[in-house]
Amino acid sequence: MAKALKITLVKSVIGATPKQKKTVEALGLKKLHHSVELADSSATRGAIAKVSHLLDVEEL
Repeated sequence: MAKALKITLVKSVIGATPKQKKTVEALGLKKLHHSVELADSSATRGAIAKVSHLLDVEEL
């Protein structure tokens, strides 16, 4: 398993449900094409799974 993940918001959250918007915000993503690097954990993977259609994920 990778030690870190690079997560990029590639689709807008305009049509997303409020719960999905809060999940994207909790991941630290603020606007389109913004990227963050987070530790690879089960909690992070779970949040990514909930909004995977909005994100691009790379293993570092």
